[in-house]
Amino acid sequence: MNKSIISVITVFISVINLTTILAQDTTKVSTIRKKIDGVSAVVGDFIVLESDIDKAYIDLKNQEVDISNISRCNIVGRLMETKLYIHHAIQDSLPLQDTQIQDQVEQQFSYIKKNLGTEEKVLQFYRKESIEELKKELFELAKTRRLSALMQQKVVEEVTVTPDEVQQFFKSIPEKERPLIGTEIEISQIVIKPKPDIREVNNTIERLKEFRKDILENGASFATKAVLYSQDPGSRSNGGKYTLSRQDPFAKEFKNNAFSLQEGEVSKPFKTDFGYHILQVDKIRGQKVDVRHILLIPEITNEVLTKYKAATDSIQKKLFAKEITFVEAAKQYSDDKETRLDGGALINPVTSDTRFELTKIDPILYTQVSDLKEGEISGIIPETDRKGEKSFKILTIAKHYEEHVANYATDYLKIRELALQQKKLEAIRKWQSEKISDTYIKVNESYQGCEFGNNWLKK
Repeated sequence: MNKSIISVITVFISVINLTTILAQDTTKVSTIRKKIDGVSAVVGDFIVLESDIDKAYIDLKNQEVDISNISRCNIVGRLMETKLYIHHAIQDSLPLQDTQIQDQVEQQFSYIKKNLGTEEKVLQFYRKESIEELKKELFELAKTRRLSALMQQKVVEEVTVTPDEVQQFFKSIPEKERPLIGTEIEISQIVIKPKPDIREVNNTIERLKEFRKDILENGASFATKAVLYSQDPGSRSNGGKYTLSRQDPFAKEFKNNAFSLQEGEVSKPFKTDFGYHILQVDKIRGQKVDVRHILLIPEITNEVLTKYKAATDSIQKKLFAKEITFVEAAKQYSDDKETRLDGGALINPVTSDTRFELTKIDPILYTQVSDLKEGEISGIIPETDRKGEKSFKILTIAKHYEEHVANYATDYLKIRELALQQKKLEAIRKWQSEKISDTYIKVNESYQGCEFGNNWLKK
């Protein structure tokens, strides 16, 4: 085991992401005609075009990646990997609903339009003739990436490591080459989420009742009202439409209404964690149902914000006076369901433990805790999330760990993750080798001299 292997393991996920980022063209060979000199490679039912390589370079430049040491051989090899994943994802009939991709595209387009301002600026930026043309390309890109990711997930989904394997992995690393664990901290939080007063809730419910009455009694269009009034950015632009099954990750109350109504029926207003809704069933298709919904979120008035800010001040004073511990305060007062029962302890989404490496922490979170010492309490931090919901937060550094060489006893979870990533990498390499052997592959003469990481030339 040497440093290069450790490096490969730690960037494994980045490599996987790179292969999906480079995905550009999913057009089947049988459905497109191109000049033969424009085809760089063929992998199963899919082709890699010279233009795909050019686009990949542009993508990397846009991400400010240094491309000085990235050759066309490197790019074509990565693109072929992606095509291999996609080819076998389709061969294996991995589940992927076009409606899921379409929802993603609509969200992506809404985000792009919000940042650029107008549809005209969006078309100018992407050099497209129409919004339909742009959405079609975004759809193909999103579908390609998702299929590639699904195939990779399937390859490694059953890969696990035993404690003995972790120990053997650690022992195989020479002491001088054991990885350095950067400075880490454990963070705890108390989150106070202002709730709308009853007047705003009642006003919201009354508006939804008016919408429902207009639809049922006057024949008003549910879709039009969703476009005009819904506060759900994921479905507003397409008239509030979703297609879902009972297994899809929607709120329980949402699914209960979706699967209890007949076609054409409109629900009464109901509440979820996102706000208040009315829902109409468009079509029932076996185990799936097409619905439209309108989401309204009651306004949080300045009066309410002031009241909750005062409540947060009171909690902070109790912490400063040591009248209550941070763990006790989080369990008693915090509105964050994910951390409250654990005394406010944040879980690192990357490692699934409670430690955050300072050099890899979310930039916004870093600015909030970088000046805190172990056990110190932060000021009150006002926040607004992506849904526009406001909250007040208090943070503390529960534990501080100095930079050190990896230790098996204290850094077991990180060592286990490295061992697991190495095993996944080996599984990926084995799968690629087997599938390359079994799949029709043709590489253009201009790339026959490339030194690929995989045996694309089948020598």
